[in-house]
Amino acid sequence: MGRLEGKNCIVTGAAGGIGLETCILFAREGANVLLSDISGPALERALEKLKSIVPDAKKLDTKVTDVSKEADVQAMVEHLDSWGGVDVIFNNAGIMHADDADAVDTPEKIWDLTQAINVKGVWFGSKHAVLSFRKHGKKKASVINTASVVALVGAATPQLAYTASKGAVLAMTRELAMVHAREGFRFNALCPAPLNTPLLQDWLGDDAAKRHRREVHFPTGRFGEAIEQAQAVLFLASDESSFVNGTDFVVDGGMTRCYVTPEGPATEPPKNNAR
Repeated sequence: MGRLEGKNCIVTGAAGGIGLETCILFAREGANVLLSDISGPALERALEKLKSIVPDAKKLDTKVTDVSKEADVQAMVEHLDSWGGVDVIFNNAGIMHADDADAVDTPEKIWDLTQAINVKGVWFGSKHAVLSFRKHGKKKASVINTASVVALVGAATPQLAYTASKGAVLAMTRELAMVHAREGFRFNALCPAPLNTPLLQDWLGDDAAKRHRREVHFPTGRFGEAIEQAQAVLFLASDESSFVNGTDFVVDGGMTRCYVTPEGPATEPPKNNAR
């Protein structure tokens, strides 16, 4: 406990999934946390859930933010000026649109929307975090950007705009890590595998073949859990990762390193999931 004691943290896409799990871990580790999302009602539900799980949490607040709009992101970051500025930002907000397809069938408006949220949102978050770090004299700070394993491997079930956007996040994160290293600002990209979230499960539904086509690639025999990604974010946010910079931090159960999956039963997901 106390791995983020006194640190001021922002999490975008905080209303659910990896974002909410990260907020819970951050709060448990002593951080002051600003939860950011585009949906006000979803943010309020997330905040109430966080408070019920971590009743002794330090400072908590919410900020409705459209990360594709720089003015929104600037206001989000400057919201922490009264706390002493940002120490950690997790640029996690993103979309994968249902109409995202291949080079032939992806509509231009879906391409533009995906890049605006997934790429410009990370750029704006990183830009204004750096301005805050400098403004408040931070000597060390951490930026974590959500990419994806699809930026590292190809898939025959295309989502081209999403894949391209996550590749851009990796490249941008690496360059920012080099540019700001001497200032003490670390930048790392989280590369999650497909996760056992309501969004994915609703999309897969009862289609066993559709589910198997994806699940078969995991050596563990199962999808990942949001909490397993949040634990990686906590490490990257903490001083324990002080010499980790510019990485594609892959948390995929070995999926991107697997040629033939093992036989036998699947591993069990972590107990007390999300906590």
